[in-house]
Amino acid sequence: MQVTETLSDGLKRELEVVVPATTLDERLDRYLTEMKDNVKLNGFRPGKVPLAHLKKMYGKRAMGDIVGEVLNETVQQAVQDRDERPATQPQVDLTGELTMEQIVEGGTDLAFKVSYEILPDIELGNFEKIKIEKPVTEIADADVEEELKKLAERARDYEAKDGAAEDGDRVKLSFVGKIDGEPFEGGSAEDVDLVLGGGQFIPGFEEQLVGVKAGDEKEVALSFPDDYAAEQLAGKAATFDVTVSEVAGPKEAVVDDAFAERLGLESLEKLREAIRGQMEQAFAGASREKAKRALLDALDEEYKFQVPEKLVTGEFDAIWQQEQNERQQNGRSFEDDDTTEEAVREDYQKIADRRVRLGLLLSRIGENAEVQVTDEEVQRALIERVRQFPGQEQQAYEYYSKSPEALATLRAPIYEDKVVDYMLELVTVTEKKVTREELLADADGHDHDHDHDDHDHDHDH
Repeated sequence: MQVTETLSDGLKRELEVVVPATTLDERLDRYLTEMKDNVKLNGFRPGKVPLAHLKKMYGKRAMGDIVGEVLNETVQQAVQDRDERPATQPQVDLTGELTMEQIVEGGTDLAFKVSYEILPDIELGNFEKIKIEKPVTEIADADVEEELKKLAERARDYEAKDGAAEDGDRVKLSFVGKIDGEPFEGGSAEDVDLVLGGGQFIPGFEEQLVGVKAGDEKEVALSFPDDYAAEQLAGKAATFDVTVSEVAGPKEAVVDDAFAERLGLESLEKLREAIRGQMEQAFAGASREKAKRALLDALDEEYKFQVPEKLVTGEFDAIWQQEQNERQQNGRSFEDDDTTEEAVREDYQKIADRRVRLGLLLSRIGENAEVQVTDEEVQRALIERVRQFPGQEQQAYEYYSKSPEALATLRAPIYEDKVVDYMLELVTVTEKKVTREELLADADGHDHDHDHDDHDHDHDH
């Protein structure tokens, strides 16, 4: 095998590989020799078929298999000998107009080109000089009492009343929804409990029920929101024939030991402890996510290096496909968002580049730190994932268990979280006290990653 480098431009590589005809002939003879002991041809005893006859009968098909094996072997060997790590599967292009018949006849070398991009050599610096802020908030007793009050209001009892329904009252109703006078699928229900003012139904529905009494029949007219999830109903005018069977007013929300016992806790104090614990867990998670975003932003600013074009193209295509699907489902054009396709493409191109670069960087950091994801961790993630498919758990489990690519989608976030935790111990983190509203608010109102930082960290592994 002769390998000649014909291109070395940044991360791009191109090789010209020539496999001598003698190598192919030897492989073909060996293939046919092993074959002749099993082949049965009229006029020949088993194992006595001449190689020349076998070559005439099966040479083309056999050489097809051999060429495929040789291509795989030589490409792998050529890249390995150069001590390079391709970012994607190398592309192979046969040169010339060589036919399989010519190769079988012998005397013809197999020449082909191999093109690929390599992973960048990332030099890691001093992480301590990277400074980020981690927002934190303290949980005051008043915050716990507020959550306790909300919990009591959600769990409060209602008592039937004779008067007209008011905001905060619960009405039991049945309804039939119609568009252009015809009932539509999913627009009807019976004996539904609805708390007026809770925003459970589409805008305009609950407001028109204020003042109804038990036994009333009322037509509610409204239009579905333009961004309604069911595309076939979005923006459509509809009427609902409503029958009210009961109006009930809320009882006073009493917060005491008995209330705590109804929720499975020993006492009101234990309930307060449980609420505080849940809040601490939620705030810690929000704090970490903000710190993670700050870390990724800092790494994005600190590390600038060339990334493989094919990886960026693949990432962009995935983002763009999701964008197209969402716009189709919502029926929104670029003009509706006061933008253009070109501007959105440019924004997503930057996002794709950032994703790939951060993914490669975190992979390099994790490799350097010998971060590992255990089989047990992947198994736990798998169990959590299949729980998202009620009634189809077995099918989902088999799908993920049999697909290395699907399992990789479970492994990648675990790996990323481990690398991020490792990094948060190394960089300089300053805690910044914020309000709970600031902590729980969206980072900055725009999704500059358009991801949950779902980078593919298997480029290096």
